[in-house]
Amino acid sequence: MNTSPRQKILIVDDEPDIRELLEITLGRMKLDTFSARNLNEAQALLRRESFDLCLTDMRLPDGTGLELVQHIQQRYPQLPVAMITAYGSLETAINALKAGAFDFLTKPVDLTRLRELVGSALRMPAPGNVCTSIDRRLLGDSPPMRNLRKQIDKLARSQAPVYISGESGSGKELVARLIHEQGPRASQPFVPVNCGAIPSELMESEFFGHRKGSFSGAVEDKPGLFQAAHGGTLFLDEVADLPLPMQVKLLRAIQEKAVRSVGGQQETVVDVRILCATHKDLDAEVAAERFRQDLYYRLNVIELRVPSLRERREDIEALAGHMLKRLANGTGQPAARLHPHALEALKNYRFPGNVRELENVLERAHTLCENRTIETDDLRLSEGNGAAEGGVADLTRIDNLEDYLESVERKLILQALEETRWNRTAAAQRLSLSFRSMRYRLKKLGLD
Repeated sequence: MNTSPRQKILIVDDEPDIRELLEITLGRMKLDTFSARNLNEAQALLRRESFDLCLTDMRLPDGTGLELVQHIQQRYPQLPVAMITAYGSLETAINALKAGAFDFLTKPVDLTRLRELVGSALRMPAPGNVCTSIDRRLLGDSPPMRNLRKQIDKLARSQAPVYISGESGSGKELVARLIHEQGPRASQPFVPVNCGAIPSELMESEFFGHRKGSFSGAVEDKPGLFQAAHGGTLFLDEVADLPLPMQVKLLRAIQEKAVRSVGGQQETVVDVRILCATHKDLDAEVAAERFRQDLYYRLNVIELRVPSLRERREDIEALAGHMLKRLANGTGQPAARLHPHALEALKNYRFPGNVRELENVLERAHTLCENRTIETDDLRLSEGNGAAEGGVADLTRIDNLEDYLESVERKLILQALEETRWNRTAAAQRLSLSFRSMRYRLKKLGLD
């Protein structure tokens, strides 16, 4: 006989018919329900009881559901909240997600969708396990990385679409996987797709599937990426590379939560969480009319920025040590060590390719080094991208003017700081900069 306590749901709505519908449906799911007619009653129940989920209407007699979401975020951050909004109130739903809501439902309430949402919310992993797993997978103890881990923890407890921004090689796919693995969809598929690697003529078939005979070569029915990710997460990497016609189809699939296979007559309902990423500036792509503004609005509900490696130089030593241990695994030999000068060279290098480039540099150096010690020469770092070494680079070696100018700026600021014993005010005067401008540049270059 199962004697475990039943999970408790808080329902907040001023309409008796809605409350009764939710109470009956959740009761059949073997859940205990507590109902409140307004914000005040809901807050009183929250003080007295511990809940596993809160369902709240947007419009309440003495306030809004958004206020309740904010109240719960501040006082009960581990409690998932789902917002119930009027049909078509997309902007309201998006504001709720930005405020920290787990997900949203529209009226009239679809009971199948309600049961899916409740089941998903109640599968949320324990917070302690989340932090431990993220710490183990996402290395680095710098302030930017500590902040990133906190944001992943929070976003894993939501169903909001997330736009993951960051430079190439900074670890955007790992961040997407962690958001998926720490959330209620962890047992379901995580399907990554590089949007720039699919030929445009095959995109619709790849995303939505096709029926046998729908085109030359379609010898059997094939499900698409949306169907493969059903119940889980679809990660759209390099989403800015999608051609405009496909952007229209993607927007419709996200809005309708349904897809139609190429050659199919009926739509298939799909339940996927969308995460996306690109190294491009999506705002600039929208301004240039290469990316649809309405799709951008749906994908960029919450933006999560992954810091570049040069913004967290203090993590390089720990990252390098971990990578060298991994390279030594299976060789029967101890891991190679970095000579102090080699470590200093890594810390002063700009790493335009970020963590991915660090891995490649160390793998090459691990092979080239002698006596299990990696010297500076073994690293073979490109002088044109160095952060604090060398003079003016050979112009034939510069493939990114912004990167080069930033490396020169960094070198001059470091030199001024060293000459003034890191007195920022004196260094700013030496460079004919205002203190405010100096502070901005230090932050931009990761030197603050």
